[in-house]
Amino acid sequence: MDDWPSRRREAFEAHDRARQRAEQAEAEQARQIVADFVTRARALGLPTQPLRARAYSGSATYRTGLIGWYLQPSGSLAIDQEGGFYTLIAPAGLIARLRGVHLAPGDPPLAVGRGARDGESMSLRELLDRRLAAGRDFRRYP
Repeated sequence: MDDWPSRRREAFEAHDRARQRAEQAEAEQARQIVADFVTRARALGLPTQPLRARAYSGSATYRTGLIGWYLQPSGSLAIDQEGGFYTLIAPAGLIARLRGVHLAPGDPPLAVGRGARDGESMSLRELLDRRLAAGRDFRRYP
């Protein structure tokens, strides 16, 4: 007689391992796209700038200590000089305003904005190509 709970657990674990492998492969592919962006941005002489994070709610912005390129006019996504991918959102607070915030880089997605409320998503490559095409004329909204 088969042990149904054991088979179900094994199937779940196999599915979870497959999902993790797929996510790792996607993240590695996206990191390569970001590394290519950094190389191309430097070759084009795109200037870097200090990156600021915006509060979850409100319009306050905070120093991050990071230098890099904003990817969207809203300033919510950026890549630092070392190729780290950042979502520039932070909790609001007086300490953040005084000291700034520390943000850790995340795995870049292959599809930026997937699942967002506005329904607008695009491939990471397209977003980065658009940013390169904007060149020095790129303007971040305050």
